Amino acid sequence: MFAVYAAEQQYHHDIRTRENDRRILAAIRERSAVAPLRTDAVAAPRTATVVAANPQRSAWARPIGVAASHEPVTACAVA
Repeated sequence: MFAVYAAEQQYHHDIRTRENDRRILAAIRERSAVAPLRTDAVAAPRTATVVAANPQRSAWARPIGVAASHEPVTACAVA
């Protein structure tokens, strides 16, 4: 008796699920049929803006406590 009851419940669950899926698909079809006719909603192109968090940052690592110098570096020859 339990197997019959379980099978019946599964059958009703499947029917409800299929009906819900049909309603969702019908709504999608309706929206896609109406979407090309709408001219008030114009899609704007997406643009990305990148903001540098720290523009003074150097491209290489330096030891802690050493500050970046913006003066030109001059080589000294030691004889």
